[in-house]
Amino acid sequence: MRLYPVYLALLVLFIVLQLIYGNRSFADINLEEYDMSKVEVMDTPFWCSATPEERQEAINNLTEEQRIVALENGTERPFFNEYWNSKDVGIYVDVISGEPLFSSLDKFDSGTGWPSFDKPIKGIEIVEVVDKSHGMVRTEVRSQYGDAHLGHLFDDGPTETGLRYCINSASLRFVPLEKLSEEGYEDFVELFN
Repeated sequence: MRLYPVYLALLVLFIVLQLIYGNRSFADINLEEYDMSKVEVMDTPFWCSATPEERQEAINNLTEEQRIVALENGTERPFFNEYWNSKDVGIYVDVISGEPLFSSLDKFDSGTGWPSFDKPIKGIEIVEVVDKSHGMVRTEVRSQYGDAHLGHLFDDGPTETGLRYCINSASLRFVPLEKLSEEGYEDFVELFN
């Protein structure tokens, strides 16, 4: 009995809407009535829209070490990898998809021998997965679009975030500041202004 007023209200609402809008459908909408020049169309970034064929081509171009690390959840040797000690200015992108991940501005020396960052680039989502391998529980981090194993996330970072993204160089490609626009990352130049 308590639902009777709710059903009655919904019935009245339905009747009122039917009287106002009748039998109009989306097919009845005339788009010529709208000024489409004021509609902003946003391009989908290339890293979000790769086809399965493009992804496979990127995978085929990986080195053996990149395959082991990014696709098989491997770990490269500390202190013997490309970016652990790099001080170059730019962004680090996923080796498979090219999606932007980290800025050199957020990189720090953790003493571990792997590139370490205190946060991803603002607005970029890093996927976190519980990793129970090797007899311990850790937080694995993966790229959203490339689905590459990046490394692990720890809560012992030295900055205000308290985080340390411990990342394998083999899962990254570095894009220097001066090449950001040329390679399609022009929106990230402002990070360095």
